[in-house]
Amino acid sequence: MQTTLLIGHPYDKSFNHVILAKLLETYPSATVINLVTDGFNPAMLADDLALFSKGAYADPLVGKYQQILSQTDKLIIISPIWWYGLPAIIKGFFDKVMLKNFAYTEATGRLVGQLTHIKETIIITTGIAPAIYLRLFAGHPIGALKKRILKDMGLKQVKWFHKGNVIKSAANNQKWLAAVGKKV
Repeated sequence: MQTTLLIGHPYDKSFNHVILAKLLETYPSATVINLVTDGFNPAMLADDLALFSKGAYADPLVGKYQQILSQTDKLIIISPIWWYGLPAIIKGFFDKVMLKNFAYTEATGRLVGQLTHIKETIIITTGIAPAIYLRLFAGHPIGALKKRILKDMGLKQVKWFHKGNVIKSAANNQKWLAAVGKKV
């Protein structure tokens, strides 16, 4: 089973990077896609958009990421929640990498997921707001990702773990990390 860890946090001393390090202990042979250190540009530029409807790309990193995802059985996405949503670099990853004829095809007004070989997807997010606040009062930023976007790509086994109040207690963060580590 090939596990891929996707991270897009710019600060290498963040709790997101602590999570990444912990997951690398559990999955030492995992492939890491670090969007920041790769220099991934999340913006959909004119060259990208010109090729988008064909399922093609201008950014060579897109091809690299698609190749990695083609061999992935388990995908773990590690991301902060900023302003009640995912950072632009993560959103841009979905916009630019998950292209037609790679992540999905179109059939009579609906999308048919092509990434069905990815048997499990785990989304791990961190932020100030607790998960219940995100779900009930902030538009549930992970709800659409889980129930629509990833599903349209063929990803069906999706779990979400969120660590709110991340800046309050390092000891609490470690306790949470140990608990989640057993579930991941």
